[in-house]
Amino acid sequence: MTDSTSRFDPVCPSGIAPIHIGDKWTAMVISLLAEGPMRYSDIRAQIGPVTAKVLTAALRGLERDGFVARMEQPGPPRSVHYGLTELGRTLLPAIELAVQWAHDHLGAMLDAQEAYDREHARQGRVELR
Repeated sequence: MTDSTSRFDPVCPSGIAPIHIGDKWTAMVISLLAEGPMRYSDIRAQIGPVTAKVLTAALRGLERDGFVARMEQPGPPRSVHYGLTELGRTLLPAIELAVQWAHDHLGAMLDAQEAYDREHARQGRVELR
């Protein structure tokens, strides 16, 4: 039973949600791997400005959640590939929907951020970017 003054269940599993708002690397990695398994260096090259530490953490998190499989191929030279699991593929429609939403509404969101920053800069509460 939840506290009658609380709107959300205190045991809500939102803390274990696979994609957190603001975690741009997770959705990018899943989108890249939709086309097939890739080596770490290829993922990093296609994503752009991400540090090795951050990308490694993202891949490990995706592997832990069961969305990505890490596949080692023996032999000289040894290589490691990452690929989507069946569970990972179930995220693709949600990611495509989020990408479409961003495409449709990015301008309005940027305008709102700019207006907010201007207003709060006048009040001395935020620095303009």
